[in-house]
Amino acid sequence: MELSFLYSIPRTPLLDSFFLAITKTAGSYGQIWVIAAALMLLFKKTRRTGAAVLIAYIGAFLIGQYGLKYLVSRPRPCQVDQAFELLVARPSSSSFPSTHSAWAFGAATAVFLRFRKAGAAAYTAAALIAFSRLYLFLHFPTDVLFGMALGMALGVLAHRITSYIWRRLETRRS
Repeated sequence: MELSFLYSIPRTPLLDSFFLAITKTAGSYGQIWVIAAALMLLFKKTRRTGAAVLIAYIGAFLIGQYGLKYLVSRPRPCQVDQAFELLVARPSSSSFPSTHSAWAFGAATAVFLRFRKAGAAAYTAAALIAFSRLYLFLHFPTDVLFGMALGMALGVLAHRITSYIWRRLETRRS
């Protein structure tokens, strides 16, 4: 199985608590990114980035959660190997792609393209979220990798869309 390397990581209460907290902080539907986008929309300096994060989130939600999960219908590792003791309730949804990874990397990319330092921090958070999905035995590595790629592509697209809209708005104002 693709996740056999994770069995070799010593399970400790500290690691279990850490990765469980990372996944729970992101929220069942990546609500942390919606909250971050809403906060960024409040301030003129970060408004365009907030809009890009929200666009990337919506794209990941529609393409990942409501599109690919139903088309691919891949069982989760915890559904395939039910002997693995889970720290969360066993999800009933499909595994591919990891929308947690897509939401996180979409947001991180949108932030990084405008604010490099904050974006680097967002990428660190996104990487922890993506790994937590593997550690908790909720996704296969290919689910996470595709989610990361999908999120990054949507982050770039969202950045371009908001840049275009902001240029058009500035042209109208002048």
